[in-house]
Amino acid sequence: AAWARFDLMFLHCFDTITFFSVPGASAVFTQQPTDLVVVAGQPVTLPCSIPGYHGMVLWLRDGMALGVNRDLSGYPRYDIVGDHSKGEYHLLIQRTEMQDDAFFECQAIQAAIRTRPARLTVLVPPDDPVIVGAPVVSLRAGDPLNLTCHADNAKPAASIIWIRNGQVLNGAMFSKTLLRDERRESTVSSLYLSASNIETGQQITCRASNKALPNGKDAIVTIDIQHLPLVNLSVEPQPILEGNLVKFHCSAKANPPVIHYRWAKGGSVIRQVSGDTYEVIVDHSFFTEPVSCEVTNALGSTNISRNVDVYYGPRMAAEPQSLQVDQGSDAIFNCAWTGNPSLTIVWMKRGSGVVLSNDNILTLKAVRQDDAGKYVCRAVVPRVGAAEKEVSLTVNGPPTISSTQTQQALYGEKGQIKCFIRSTPPPDRIAWSWKETVLESGTSGRYTVETVSTEEGVISTLTMSNIVPADFQTIYNCTAWNSFGSDTEIITLKEQESLRLAVIIGVAVGAFLALIVLMGTLGAFCCARFQRNLKGVVSAKNDIRVEIVHKDHNAARETEEHTVIKLRSYICIYLTDFLQTQGPKELK
Repeated sequence: AAWARFDLMFLHCFDTITFFSVPGASAVFTQQPTDLVVVAGQPVTLPCSIPGYHGMVLWLRDGMALGVNRDLSGYPRYDIVGDHSKGEYHLLIQRTEMQDDAFFECQAIQAAIRTRPARLTVLVPPDDPVIVGAPVVSLRAGDPLNLTCHADNAKPAASIIWIRNGQVLNGAMFSKTLLRDERRESTVSSLYLSASNIETGQQITCRASNKALPNGKDAIVTIDIQHLPLVNLSVEPQPILEGNLVKFHCSAKANPPVIHYRWAKGGSVIRQVSGDTYEVIVDHSFFTEPVSCEVTNALGSTNISRNVDVYYGPRMAAEPQSLQVDQGSDAIFNCAWTGNPSLTIVWMKRGSGVVLSNDNILTLKAVRQDDAGKYVCRAVVPRVGAAEKEVSLTVNGPPTISSTQTQQALYGEKGQIKCFIRSTPPPDRIAWSWKETVLESGTSGRYTVETVSTEEGVISTLTMSNIVPADFQTIYNCTAWNSFGSDTEIITLKEQESLRLAVIIGVAVGAFLALIVLMGTLGAFCCARFQRNLKGVVSAKNDIRVEIVHKDHNAARETEEHTVIKLRSYICIYLTDFLQTQGPKELK
């Protein structure tokens, strides 16, 4: 600055006394500085030649003197170079800087001449471009990408382009800012890319260039798209029979990496498993309760579930309930089974082969007493198994009596008449009546009434202590009542044949059959004895027939009784003789 003030004062004085200066009045410039463009940091030489001139030479920058002749001590980067004897006063700027961007001129003081101002333009390359967030920009999957790149301190202002895979990306937005020196500028570029237009691992380049740096400088950013785990859950083998081993494998892709795995079945955590594989022996519950694998990374968790195609036999889902309905009403049974593969349901009445329904629901319309009984709901899973459930249907209605209408008793013995009653609800009252007698329970004279309940129904028994002939001539009524009505059964009593005669006849028949079987081995003696005894019997029978023909009715009755006695005697004699000689132990 001091030099500049001195130079101005000196020039002013020179201008006032130039007309007194004679030396070098005819000097001229053979070399003058011209407009130049130089990149900051590079050297540059501004020429100035005045042959034959031996006066003072002065260089000015933007009108300010830099120094006289070769003395530029105030500017260490500046030198005056050239052959002094030839009048060469070239200005050398060893390393150009931004302040060198100015107008320069060379003056010959005593000759009162100056060069025309030459413009030295100093270009400044931009600083290395910077991408905000580089070298790696992370974003969540589905989010768009916003990149910002700035290139500072450039003259002229830098141009910025975005490059991906060798292709220039369009649509970037630019802005420029002039710096305080009013010479350099900063450039900012913003690039927007939609989520569908980016992939993880891509590299995007920000390239900044200007006239000082035509090839530009690059900044590179790598795109890292982060996402929740992408999970696949496989199950092997499928389908599988209940009770066999199955393997679950949970494969996941995640960015950032997987932190941990969590397994659950039917919503309940399986704490003993923490890796990506789960092995277990399956049962029917795996068919309806899915197994889930939850994979977690720093962004969150992803859960995926799978059911196992387990083959298993029928299992009761809704158990049918026994019913008690009024006669004439509908009876509806509900029976639900689960099974895999698909099962078949069959409703049948116990003891009957008729299929009543193939659905879960069995509806019996307007039931009657004979609809009461056991019903079976049967489920069949093909090639796996079958199961069934039994329920009862009880029909509320009037009592139903099912007893033998003719019952037997021995004369002079104790006899019983039984009345079997089916009744729902149970009978309120049971009564026996005959002639003018009515007896519901307890004892009256020779008669006693007892009632016993069984699983099948109620048995009411009328007991007579000593059977008399009149008992065989009497009609007995068994009547039962409940809230729905009543039923009556008429029973008669018949005299039972003598047990002794029945035994004798049975033994005779048995002996005769045994005789036929053993005839081949008995021999001639047995055959002869058998024929002799048989002749006696036949003779007796002929005698009896003659007697019956020639006697009157009463005599005939006596003859018949006598004949019976004789037959009994013959049979006893024959059997006694046979058993004593040849009779086997089995026949005894």
